[in-house]
Amino acid sequence: MPGPLPPFQPIAPDAEGLPLFRVDTGTLLRAIESGAAAPGAALPSETELAQAMGVSIGTLRRAVDELTAEHIVVRRQGRGTFVATHNVDRFLFQFFHVEREDGLHEVPQVDLLSFERGRIDEEAAAALSVREGDPAIVIENRLSLQGRAVIHDRLVLPAALFRGLTETRFARRPSTIYHLYQTEYGITVVRAHERARAVPCERAVARVLALAPGAPVLKVRRTALTFGDKPVEYRVSTLNTAHHEYVSTLQRPA
Repeated sequence: MPGPLPPFQPIAPDAEGLPLFRVDTGTLLRAIESGAAAPGAALPSETELAQAMGVSIGTLRRAVDELTAEHIVVRRQGRGTFVATHNVDRFLFQFFHVEREDGLHEVPQVDLLSFERGRIDEEAAAALSVREGDPAIVIENRLSLQGRAVIHDRLVLPAALFRGLTETRFARRPSTIYHLYQTEYGITVVRAHERARAVPCERAVARVLALAPGAPVLKVRRTALTFGDKPVEYRVSTLNTAHHEYVSTLQRPA
């Protein structure tokens, strides 16, 4: 049975000046963001939610459809609707866009190269909406596919959001990095903003990827966002595109 949620009050038709189903979406989203509906928890049935909020089943379902499309909740046939958790499948589907040139898409092997405490530089500060010089955790990983080093990742995390994170804790995480954020720190990454450009490979990264310095690579700058579009992680990924490609699937807006 679904766990208890805060009572949902009836919603006025003109509430917040938005279409009613979007008000429903916001109400459900706030319950999830507040932790009242924890990752993996079942939501009340659509009938119960619609009755509690004083809306039609059709309106409520449109709201749930929006959250499903955003990967914030997941419907399970015959079982109900659940708050989505970060796992390997979600990582591969939503956040990992690198494929071999023949279309092979698989989970990479991740090797931790360094874990250090430092200060947020100007570029990361702008991406994370924090002050330059704030305390940071800086992590470097090598991602390998089919036994070949393909990606170098450099992550910058605001230390204030990840208190108590140690190298051991990070290295021994049982699942993905975003799963660690969600389960240990209550931070759910819901989307990411990325910018990509072709650049010559830096010397230090070239050593990690077994490339000649200056070889052409794809650099992807990603800002990971939680609820309310709050930035929580800045990541720079350098991709060797000799045998792999960055693939993005575009969807027509509803």
